[in-house]
Amino acid sequence: MANDVSTVAVLGPGGVGGLLAALLARTGRRVICLAGEETAHTLSADGIRVRSAVFGDFTARVEADTELREPADACLVAVKHTALDAALTRVAPETLGDGLLVPFLNGVEHPATLRDRYRPNRVAPAVIRVESTRVGPGMIDHASPFVEIDLAGDPVPRPRLDALAQALTAAGPATRVLDDEAAALWAKMSFLAPFALLTTRHALPMGDVRTGHREELTALVEETAAVSRACGGPADPAQALTRYDAFPPGMKSSMQRDAEAGRPLELDAIGGALLRAAERHGIEAPVTARLVRELREAGH
Repeated sequence: MANDVSTVAVLGPGGVGGLLAALLARTGRRVICLAGEETAHTLSADGIRVRSAVFGDFTARVEADTELREPADACLVAVKHTALDAALTRVAPETLGDGLLVPFLNGVEHPATLRDRYRPNRVAPAVIRVESTRVGPGMIDHASPFVEIDLAGDPVPRPRLDALAQALTAAGPATRVLDDEAAALWAKMSFLAPFALLTTRHALPMGDVRTGHREELTALVEETAAVSRACGGPADPAQALTRYDAFPPGMKSSMQRDAEAGRPLELDAIGGALLRAAERHGIEAPVTARLVRELREAGH
């Protein structure tokens, strides 16, 4: 398959997947959204409607189906960890063929899992920074003043990554290719874990966490940085705290929003994975362990 990106499948057209699908379709690329029967019918009939201060309000026509029935140049995976196994039944490895599989998932363990199932040198993990919400089937609210993507994949041929990055950038999201997959994933993980675990555990937005639970936040940031460093990722606790201090005080993590809505949490993909990495490298992480335990005891 050539390096150009003309057909893109999107598995999970929610807040992130729906936004990317609409933006790519608006540039003239063929986009096939993969979802349940009802959502697929709605998207086929009505397209995806986006409200965005950055990209404007628009409707993009897309194709939609319950499974991938032909090869695609890339398949963007934008479901949560808790729905991943079920969602992957919509994308048979033999159908995807030579196409890239691009997971936009939290955590650090999913690339290995996906490489067991799909061609290892076609799995290209991505990290996205955006606030985008599915407010209804095919209805996306994009709230952040940015969409930024880091694309990686150590065994993936660089021309394939560059071609996808160019397609995404042309659609709107500022996309860069990073040479070090572990560093890219841990940059997101080391930032996300303290934010997700503490806001969810205390059922408070970030402003209240950083003032009322400062000592706990600082300890958790230091633990996470130590694990990240051991795994080849960035480790700057002071910088992390500065970023948290710059958050709008009412900002909530997606894990906290899932807890409020009674949805399954990505607790194992974030907290569990952090503890497993800590154990592999002989790093003590008592604050992380306590928070994960308390969240599990609370029924999460």
